[in-house]
Formats: sequence, structure tokens, C-alpha cells
Amino acid sequence: MKSARARWRHLREIPFGFYYGSVDSTLLFVVLAGHYFERTHDVDLMQRLWPSIEAALSWIESYGDLDGDGFVEYARRSDTGLQNQGWKDSHDSISHEDGALADGPIALCEVQAYVYGAWLAAATIAATLGKPGAASFERKASEFRERFDEAYWITELGTYALALDGAKRPCRISTSNAGHVLLTGLALPQRAEVVAGPLMSPQMFSGWGVRTLSTGAARYNPMSYHNGSVWPHDNGLIALGFARYGLTHQVVRIFDGLVEAARYLPLQRLPELFCGFAQKRRVGPTGYPVACAPQAWAAATPIALLSASLGLRAFADPLDVSLSAPVLPRFLERVSIQKLRLGDAVFDIQADRVNSAVRQRDTRHQQPRAA
Repeated sequence: MKSARARWRHLREIPFGFYYGSVDSTLLFVVLAGHYFERTHDVDLMQRLWPSIEAALSWIESYGDLDGDGFVEYARRSDTGLQNQGWKDSHDSISHEDGALADGPIALCEVQAYVYGAWLAAATIAATLGKPGAASFERKASEFRERFDEAYWITELGTYALALDGAKRPCRISTSNAGHVLLTGLALPQRAEVVAGPLMSPQMFSGWGVRTLSTGAARYNPMSYHNGSVWPHDNGLIALGFARYGLTHQVVRIFDGLVEAARYLPLQRLPELFCGFAQKRRVGPTGYPVACAPQAWAAATPIALLSASLGLRAFADPLDVSLSAPVLPRFLERVSIQKLRLGDAVFDIQADRVNSAVRQRDTRHQQPRAA
């Protein structure tokens, strides 16, 4: 017999039920597995997860690629479902330069970045487990990278198209989504600094953070949910992407902006989002009335920003913790990380600003984990 809650959901007497309108969850599952494996080298868990990872990879090329063009798209099948199924899931978040809403199936640029990350993560896991397919996964990632650049790069805008619509027309507008292309390494090296230009321009960077949509776009509205607002988690991922390509100056600008915004917020807590009005002296960001605070995405943002600014990388096999070209935002003179666990070891790391440069002091030491 169904529970009362299940019956209420079926009869639509309560607003929330099971819903699977997310095009990127399957991809991010594989990406997360790869990051976890890099950090822990937990072979036993990867062995247990491998059938699910294989199923996710199969989904990419079957259910994910609706029209066989090699990219992952979404299209809703029911009028009650979400019209847009990426992280920007409001009905008007995917549009063309004239403001017309994109018709599906829609292939978002950041979703393709997660596809690329999934193939690479699967290749690493498969190689370590001795599973077949590692070389094939790497080849697919490499070929995918070239096809993506050809289809999505907009030379005159210096950025990637927000998406391809159902007719394979690129959405030629500047959005924060392009920053996610840097996150997994999908962007060709020569594109990274070019992409950073629009993202950190006055049209995109409000002073508090990167807006979801450029002020020059037809649908720009600083008080909208996804068309001009600033989302901390979005900025955290963009900062990690910048760090991946060595764009440290851009990382600290985002870090500084969001910390300055937090100074004006209750409990200095970053919310889900705030409005995209330009920063003014002695005036805090304009709040979005129904933004969640606290919110898990936003709560994770400071950790992402700190990791990006330090260039922190941690590998369990071979055991190594390193800082790559670390920088500190203007409000930080020293960062001390204690008891960072990695495999069976514990690390302490300290970074200091010395004469405008950041140096990692020789305080890292390895200790056996207590039984």
C-alpha cells in the first residue's frame, strides 16, 4: 500500500514529488567519482561504482545525445516539466542575442564541459582498475574537445555560445556559463584568457561577482533569477576554472568581490544569489528577496575560492599535496590549513604574503593517521 505522502504526490495535493529534470546530474556523478578517486585512491569503492559509471557513460551517447550530433541535450516531454534542465532552470534563462527564447533540444555549453570531465575521469578510473576502455575514453574526450570548440566558439564575442538550440544555432550571448567550460579543462589553452576577458569586464563583473548574463544582452535584468543576478556558487566554479588555466589575477578579483559582499550580509553568510547591480562604495549588494540563505551551493563557495587562490591540489597516489602559483586576496596575509587528511597521511600547509608575493612556508609534514 502506498504511503499517505506518496498518494498525496500522485494526486498533486502537495507541491513536491520525485522529479528527474536535470541534464547534468549523470555527468557530474562521474566527475565527482573522479575527484574522489584522485583524493582517496579508494579502489574498493570504485570497483563497486564501476557498473554505475559505465551506465552513465552509456547514457551520454544514448539518452543524453537526443539527436546523434555528439553533444548532450535536453528537451522536456511534459508540459509540467522544467523547460530548462541545466543549473539555470528558469523558463527564460536560455535565449538568443535578440532575446528570443531558444527552442529545444538545447545543448548547454557547461553540460558539454561536464561530458568532457566525465570521459577523462572514467579513463583514469578504468586504467587504475584494469577495466577495458581507458584509451577509448581518452580518445573520445580529445575528439569531443575539438568538435566543441568548432561548434561553440564565438570569435567576435571572445566567448563560448551559451548553448546550441534545436536547429543547432548558437545562442550568441555572453553568460557566466562559459566560465564552467574552463572548470573541467574543455577550453583549448589559447581560449582561456580570451574567455576571461568578457567575464571580468564591467558588463559581466558587477564588482561583487560575475553576473549570470551580460548587461548588453537583450534579456538582462539585474533583479532576475538567472538573467543578470550574481550567484556565489557560479563564481566559485568560474574561479576554479580560472585557476586551472593559471588566471590567478581573475581568481582574486572574484574572491575579493564576494568577501566584500559578505561583509554587508546577515552573519556574513553568502546567499543563493543577489541582484546584479554594479558595486557602489559603502553600499552592499541588493538582496534577492526569496534567495535561500543558508544554501549548500553558496556555503561551499568560500572553500572553492580558497582552493582556487592557493592552486591547491591533493593526490592520494602518489601521495602529494601542492600549491600551484598561489595568490592571496587583499584581505588575507596568511592562510594556515591544518590536519588536511589525504589517504593515510595528515598535512599542515601554510601560505604567507611576503613582499607582494605568496610563499608556501616549509611547514608541511606527513604523519601516519591514528588507528
